[in-house]
Amino acid sequence: MLTFQNVGLRYGTGEETLKDLNFSLAPKSFQFLTGPSGAGKTTLLKLLMLSLKPTRGKIEVFGKDAATFDKPAVTEIRRRFGVVFQDFRLLDHLTLYENVALPLRVLGREEADYRAEVFELLRWVGLFERRYSPPSVLSGGEKQRAAIARAVIGRPELLIADEPTGNVDPPLARRLLRLFVELHKSGAAVVIATHDLDLMDQYEAARRLVLAEGRLHVYE
Repeated sequence: MLTFQNVGLRYGTGEETLKDLNFSLAPKSFQFLTGPSGAGKTTLLKLLMLSLKPTRGKIEVFGKDAATFDKPAVTEIRRRFGVVFQDFRLLDHLTLYENVALPLRVLGREEADYRAEVFELLRWVGLFERRYSPPSVLSGGEKQRAAIARAVIGRPELLIADEPTGNVDPPLARRLLRLFVELHKSGAAVVIATHDLDLMDQYEAARRLVLAEGRLHVYE
């Protein structure tokens, strides 16, 4: 699905933030990305979602060199991804329901076709009672759950999540992890960046990608 070959990334003229990354993400795989603060996890996720270009090396996405993609090609690829950002990126002029349903609208589906599906997912993440609220009245944890629901509603081929359980309590974190695992079992590849060792221990089938001092170590 994605392959990194000798990838490095440098901001400006300083030392490389990421160095000599060589790894692949297989279809239907599940991995936790972890490492100390400042190790470059968010930067690596931005490379995965094609919002950053590497300083050197090669990234292949679905067998094609990402360096050859024009803007329409990048947009088309991203439609196959689901992303949970740390800053949520909910649209304030839409209700919670409309935010979660947005990926399905972009795909051209009719509301009558997806309404029940969105409602079911909102119940799963504990937000059904808030479905017609604007993001401005939601707590940080509620916004996070809404962002997760929006990312998974379209059943993406690859889910990328940056600290998706950082603002929720442990029982809800485990519930959200089950949602990610079910998405994985339905055929998606999943990458979750987290510091939560207890969360990672809940799903031992996942491999661990550990970033330290700009280098990636893979543990199957």
